[in-house]
Amino acid sequence: MEPEVVSVAEARNMMRLGPTKIYEMIGSGELASVKIGRRRLVRVDSIRRLTSPVQAVA
Repeated sequence: MEPEVVSVAEARNMMRLGPTKIYEMIGSGELASVKIGRRRLVRVDSIRRLTSPVQAVA
């Protein structure tokens, strides 16, 4: 079973981006995240939405 959320560090590795860009994307709403205590966790479905190939609309 795959996790629904990952740490910012894991999101960085999955997307091959730096921490500043990840936090910019969280701030702009491009990446969905939740804060639990002091931890910021990124929703895996939002990563997939951004990294999946775009389907052409006919």
